[in-house]
Amino acid sequence: MKYAVIKTGGKQYKVSENDVIEVERLEHDSNNVSFNEVLLCVDEGSVKIGKPFIPGLSVKAEVIKDLKGDKIRVSKFKSKVRYRRVTGHRQSLTKVLIKEIGSLKESPKVKKTKK
Repeated sequence: MKYAVIKTGGKQYKVSENDVIEVERLEHDSNNVSFNEVLLCVDEGSVKIGKPFIPGLSVKAEVIKDLKGDKIRVSKFKSKVRYRRVTGHRQSLTKVLIKEIGSLKESPKVKKTKK
């Protein structure tokens, strides 16, 4: 089973190919987006962990649609002073389909030089 852990919008998501996930709103011009901040990649038993990211590895996805999440109601209340406030929030989201997780064999080797 091939999967990766990506970071977007300050959150981390475990994704596999053909998964559909909802992430915070992405700025995109076309329907194709790429997640370059890959934290972990598992491919047929081989595990690659980034420090903090894996260089040269990216996850390619296709934007399905932009939408808004569920409404969250926040209420404030103070007893004995007749203070009540209710506010709401709807998060802007983007629904994406994960098309391809880059192969570990394609990622470039980082050479360490002696100083």
